[in-house]
Amino acid sequence: MKVSEIKDLSVEELQIKTQELQQELFNLKFQLHTGHLENTARVSQLRKDVARVKTVLSSKLNA
Repeated sequence: MKVSEIKDLSVEELQIKTQELQQELFNLKFQLHTGHLENTARVSQLRKDVARVKTVLSSKLNA
């Protein structure tokens, strides 16, 4: 997910997106620990997406 796409979202949409990404990250971590995850690179990509969304959300809330 690109930063330009994230900046176009509203605060409510960013909060929902954060929850969705964190839920997906939880599921991927669970699969990773049980040995069922095939694309392990997706975990780090998802962590970065969560950080991007939280950064933009924080800047919008402080503005």
